[in-house]
Amino acid sequence: MTGYTETICISHAAALKALEAGTAHASGIRVPQCIVIVDPSGETVASVRMDGAKYLSMHTARAKARTAASINGATGDMPVEFGVAAGIASQGGVTHLPGGLPIRFNGRIAGAVGVGSGTGEQDFAVARAALAAIGADEV
Repeated sequence: MTGYTETICISHAAALKALEAGTAHASGIRVPQCIVIVDPSGETVASVRMDGAKYLSMHTARAKARTAASINGATGDMPVEFGVAAGIASQGGVTHLPGGLPIRFNGRIAGAVGVGSGTGEQDFAVARAALAAIGADEV
């Protein structure tokens, strides 16, 4: 038995590249977005609020990223009642809103991306563009 586990974590360089790709996609669809990249523990590595994005969406984007990292999966699938209760219990740190995706490399979680300010579909499209730019696993 070992007394440790090995983990991986998104680098700041990859996080910035993901932000660049996400903002480019958001600009292309003409939907300014808030994008947050977190490490596997949910701590912010990089974030941006594009000109014109809803300012409160920074909070939801962060919650989406933290939730995706915590559950190692996409946000938006949990029952609304559970999502609301989890949001209250975590003081807004967890959300059931769509727009959060885990960042995985070869199946190993390295962080997550959360996007907010558009529709759920638009948020996911921007998140997927960010993942593709850094060679992360498709979700």
